[in-house]
Amino acid sequence: MKDISDAQSGGNAGKFQDPARTAKGEDRATVALSHPETLWFNTGTLCNIECANCYIESSPTNDALVYITADEVRDYLDQLTDRAWPVTEIAFTGGEPFMNPQMIDMTQAALERGYDVLILTNAMRPMMRKTMQDGLLRLNAEYPGKLTLRISVDHHRAELHDAERGKGSCDKTLKGMEWLRDNGFRMAVAGRSIFEEDETTSRAGYAAFFAKHNFNIDAQNPGMTVLFPEMDEQVEVPEITTACWGILDKSPDAVMCASSRMVVKRKGADSPAVLACTLLPYSPEFELGTTLQQAEAPVALNHPHCAKFCVLGGASCSA
Repeated sequence: MKDISDAQSGGNAGKFQDPARTAKGEDRATVALSHPETLWFNTGTLCNIECANCYIESSPTNDALVYITADEVRDYLDQLTDRAWPVTEIAFTGGEPFMNPQMIDMTQAALERGYDVLILTNAMRPMMRKTMQDGLLRLNAEYPGKLTLRISVDHHRAELHDAERGKGSCDKTLKGMEWLRDNGFRMAVAGRSIFEEDETTSRAGYAAFFAKHNFNIDAQNPGMTVLFPEMDEQVEVPEITTACWGILDKSPDAVMCASSRMVVKRKGADSPAVLACTLLPYSPEFELGTTLQQAEAPVALNHPHCAKFCVLGGASCSA
C-alpha cells in the first residue's frame, strides 16, 4: 500500500518529511477544521473492478480497508451531534460502496437524520443487484432530493474510459446510469484530467455525452461534473508554507481538510479511525484518532497531494 515514503521519492526526494518544517526549513502550512461540512465514510477497498490508476488501489482482492458497518456509521453520526459539527452532507466512497452488504442501511441511517447523502459508485453490477436497487428506490422515494449518486466516468469517450477500467466497462456503467435516469435519481459524474485535454474541451465532451444519453447532469458545474487532476506522487510539487496563503491569494478555509474528515476501518483494527483526507488512506500521519473530537486537530500539509490536488489544483471530493 502507498504511504508517505512514496511521496518522498522521485522529484520530491527530501521533501514532505517533517510535519512542522519544509525541506528548506520554512514553516509548513497547517489547516484547521474551520467549517466541517462533509463526513466521509470509506465503505471498504474491495471493488468489482481494478482500475489502471486507482489512487486507493481498490480491487476484487484488496481488503486493506474492510467493510464498515451500519452500527459504526451510526456511532459517528451520534458523535456529529455530540460535537455539534455543522455537517450537512454524509458521503460514501470505496472501493465500490455497493459491494458492502450494509450500504442501504448506512445510507438510510444518514438520510433519516436529515443529511444529504452522496454515494460514489461505478454504477456497475454491485449497484444493479436487486437488493440494492430495491433499497435505493425506497430511499429515493422516502427522501426526495436528498440522495446523489456520483458516477465514475473517467472520460466521455468509451475507449478512453475502458482503457482505465477494462474493456466493456463503459457499457456496463451506462446501463447503470440509464437505470438511475429512468428511476428519477439525481446523478453527478466524476471524470479524470489525465488525457491531455484542456478543461473546456473536456467539459464540452461531457456535455455532448450527457445530451446523447439524456442525462440531466450539468457538465459546466464543477460540483456536478468533477474533473479530478492527476495524482502522481512522483511528480515534483512545491511544499506549502505559511507564506503561501498570501503569495497565492488563497485561504486555508478553502482546502478540503478545513471542511471534511473521513472514517475508515483498517483490516485487523478493533475500531474505525478518522483521517484528515479522503486521498490519503494509507498514510499513518494523516490518521487523527478514533473519535471526531480527536479529529478536530489541525492538519499539516505534508504530502504532494496537499499541494497539487488541494491548494494549487483547488479540487474537492465533496459536492
